[in-house]
Amino acid sequence: MAIFDKTGFIRKQEVALAKKLLVWKYEKSGTILPDEKILSTHAEKIVNGAHIIAQESGNNILDIIKENVKNIKNLMK
Repeated sequence: MAIFDKTGFIRKQEVALAKKLLVWKYEKSGTILPDEKILSTHAEKIVNGAHIIAQESGNNILDIIKENVKNIKNLMK
């Protein structure tokens, strides 16, 4: 179904959520936000990585996305 593929509605919502979480983490840490295009690319990479992890482990995509964004905070330190 088109709703679940890489350009479908669900994937777009996952990327939007990852992007919002990234913005929140950047603001919380006091780091300057990167360019919109860079932020979008980073969010897409997080979602793609979350899907790969979910396929291998069977875990929940939302939890994996949150964990990946949490790990970004550790990298910014």
